[in-house]
Amino acid sequence: MNLLTTARRFLLPRFVATIYFLFKYRCFVSHRAEVEPTKRLRIGKGTEIGSFTKVKATDGDLTIGEHVSIGPNCFITASSGGLTIGDDSMIAANTCIIGNNYRYDKLDVPLREQEQDSIGIKIGSNVWLGCGTIVMDGADIGDGSIVSANSVVTGKIPPNSIAQGNPATAVFERR
Repeated sequence: MNLLTTARRFLLPRFVATIYFLFKYRCFVSHRAEVEPTKRLRIGKGTEIGSFTKVKATDGDLTIGEHVSIGPNCFITASSGGLTIGDDSMIAANTCIIGNNYRYDKLDVPLREQEQDSIGIKIGSNVWLGCGTIVMDGADIGDGSIVSANSVVTGKIPPNSIAQGNPATAVFERR
């Protein structure tokens, strides 16, 4: 971790970050959230980020659309593949969106020392992620979709569908 990243994480008071995001992006970030102001982060106007949520965009581009609601205690991280969240989406409490994955093919190297991969994550517009949902690297959630609580999304979810399970699969189409 370089000196600038360390200063942003530990020396910038959170209420200052809240004011910064309010004026720069016209969005509300709780003073209890950890959102790092980096060049890789873009937030649309009208977006709300709840308390105790962590948003990290140090390794890849993270774009959050307009009027997105991110509940409390979420963890969102983008890696080199990037992460996009479309307009008017809702992300419920305790949701994790993880934009990287460790390789595990070398048996003679400890897992923590193996390389990381990143395909990227795309979450469409008007998407609702239920409480406790986990979205893994490589996920692609179509516009207008709903993912039920405690589901794990690892692949593609078609537009206007309701998905559930581990791994999440479409069980119903919205009309």
